[in-house]
Amino acid sequence: MNLSLKKEVENRGDRIVFVEQDKFQKEGVSPQEFDGKKLTGLLWREPWGRVFYVGVGSHPYRAETFRKAAGFGVKSLLKIGATEISIDFSKQPDFLPFVAAVVEGAILGSYRFEEFKEEKAKRKNKLDILNIISGDIIESHYVQLEKEVQQGATLAEAVNYVRSIGNMPANHVNPQALALKAMELAQARQGLRVEVFDVERLEKEGFGGLTSVGQGSSNEPRLIVLDYQPASQLQPVLVVGKAITFDSGGISIKPGEHMDEMKYDKMGGCAVLGVMEAVSKLNLPIRVVGILAAAENMPSGKAYRPGDIIRIYGGKTVEVLNTDAEGRIVLADALAYGIDRFNPRLVFDLATLTGACIVALGKRKAGLFSNRKELADFLWQNSEDFGDPLWPLPLGEEFDEAITSDVALVKNVGGREGGACTAAAFLQKWVGDIPWVHLDIAGPAWTTKELPYLEKGATGFGVRLICRYLLEQLKGKAP
Repeated sequence: MNLSLKKEVENRGDRIVFVEQDKFQKEGVSPQEFDGKKLTGLLWREPWGRVFYVGVGSHPYRAETFRKAAGFGVKSLLKIGATEISIDFSKQPDFLPFVAAVVEGAILGSYRFEEFKEEKAKRKNKLDILNIISGDIIESHYVQLEKEVQQGATLAEAVNYVRSIGNMPANHVNPQALALKAMELAQARQGLRVEVFDVERLEKEGFGGLTSVGQGSSNEPRLIVLDYQPASQLQPVLVVGKAITFDSGGISIKPGEHMDEMKYDKMGGCAVLGVMEAVSKLNLPIRVVGILAAAENMPSGKAYRPGDIIRIYGGKTVEVLNTDAEGRIVLADALAYGIDRFNPRLVFDLATLTGACIVALGKRKAGLFSNRKELADFLWQNSEDFGDPLWPLPLGEEFDEAITSDVALVKNVGGREGGACTAAAFLQKWVGDIPWVHLDIAGPAWTTKELPYLEKGATGFGVRLICRYLLEQLKGKAP
């Protein structure tokens, strides 16, 4: 797709214009037909082409409002054959601060997953050209606007990259395939290195979590390490993702209903790929290390069992009570290794970890856990504007006690009460006092219904959140 920022473009193609509630005036259109309420639209034909007016409601405006409005507008125009779309701010300069969110929404709204459809069934029209019309503004503002447009586009493209991998089924993306994706990414991006641990190395170096969870499958586990090293050699930010390419539950097998959706159990790891793609493309002066703990959790005669005791990288032990609580086990290996090898200044982990988090928060917000209140508060308060909404959940002694084992350091489940919290408490055993953020993305990692700028399927949740946080930290605005 060709993206450009211009002060004006020729009258051609299709345009999107944002409209404030109750401020739209056009001869022949009554307020009953269109009044500018959020995510309402009016298609109008001019002699040179079509204009799609999209309502954004009234003050106060948020970035997510414009992200949704842009996605809604682009998706609506694509359905009626658009290929070139201009988003026109020339009469609405007050909306320009939201330009990055608008670009994100437009690009995210243009994504389609049609990998396995017959050619005749694919939707023919796609977004070839996206123009952002700024109107006549001073040159210094225009330069800043160009930077924001490119940042928005880079983040949206990284999210679409994650969605394209996340939507692939398990017979096409297994741990080995994820390793190949990481190698391709490292080859394409300057300053990005990759290291892949095969099962022999995992066994030799004591990654008991990954090897145990993966031993029931014919697809062997992998630990995938991506290291983005700019000139600065400061302590890195570590981003760890759960990448279970298919989760049957293992011996503690899941019910058959919706088990097909367990191809999305890799979305934490896929998000790590997206973060590494974005930070390297943006040339951020921050060292970032991404680790994917990749395995397939299957039942077989070789599968690990309830009652097994596993030794995680570094020597700590886990009593397995439920083989369907496998994500925290593979993450423990990755966290322990990443902290031991890279001595990070900050750790993020992302995982489709618990159904309990969906019960607590629903499908749109991720659970936020952290051992630093100021960090958690910043992420929570800004998460909706960043595009990945969060809600804080607690850690505490009661959750530590719930996972205390009689025969090992910890057990991998702590009962039904506070299931998302006991899972987070489990992970904290491998983090200690290093600044840490755990994101339980079990709810928003994929969607089963179409949303304003997302179609059904993988969402790429977490990529924009982490990258926007790093960008704000570079400005000195984030803890």
